[in-house]
Amino acid sequence: MLRTDAVTRRFGSFTAVDGVSIEVSAGEVVGLLGANGAGKTTLIRMMLGLLAPTEGQVTLFDGPPDLPRRARLGYVPQNLGLYRDMTVAENLEFSAHAYGVTAPALSSALAEGADTLVGDLPLGTQRQAAFAVALAHTPEALVLDEPTSGVDALSRSRLWDTIREQADRGAGVLVTTHYMEEAQQCDRLLLMSNGRLVAAGDEDDIVGDTHTVAVHCADWTRAFAALNDAGIPVILSGRAIRVPDTDEQKLRAVLSSAGIDARLEEVRATIEERMLVLARGSHP
Repeated sequence: MLRTDAVTRRFGSFTAVDGVSIEVSAGEVVGLLGANGAGKTTLIRMMLGLLAPTEGQVTLFDGPPDLPRRARLGYVPQNLGLYRDMTVAENLEFSAHAYGVTAPALSSALAEGADTLVGDLPLGTQRQAAFAVALAHTPEALVLDEPTSGVDALSRSRLWDTIREQADRGAGVLVTTHYMEEAQQCDRLLLMSNGRLVAAGDEDDIVGDTHTVAVHCADWTRAFAALNDAGIPVILSGRAIRVPDTDEQKLRAVLSSAGIDARLEEVRATIEERMLVLARGSHP
């Protein structure tokens, strides 16, 4: 349904996307992961036909991303794409009319705020409204750019229920997210860093045999400071210190020289830690 072949996009001397090839098939949810500035949104804009590739080719439903093919898509951008000075019902009616279809009935969760201006609604309700607008014409594929950002866990779960429902009816879904736990909701993952595709597959494929050293000690603040001052990339999760893809003996030496008594344990890396490792290796 969606495909890119070695697409590159340059802005002057800056390369935002560098030779990326991906595809999304019917009935699957593909997660596009990466830090801010990784190139995810630029790639999406090329796939939607909103931005021309500098090199490479975009294929949408077996053809170029022209207007008739784009009409078969549902899109939720980062800014939601809603008119804040219109009500929920007016946004839905406007979008449905643009696609030449009758506006569907609002869900019970949205019906209560149907006559409320979108700008006056909480973010979680706005995101539900954006989904309703994107789905009004029953699209064959969905492109969702951080659709759950900034909402509470319950609202994220409800939105993901909607995403899975769309895939179950046969829609292909491409979704970007900052929440690593949402990666487990995807059928397949694509990792971007510095404009490049650096890994693809499911969570086990991407993490592979990458390990993290967990540092256990009473004075975690001193341990963190010592490792950080030594230029070691440290991850702090609460009070837990984790150092992915590193030499355990080097950590022992740094901590010992700082007079810190610690127990080191090698554990399997998380997908977020694997992303950090890949990001370090993707710099030109």
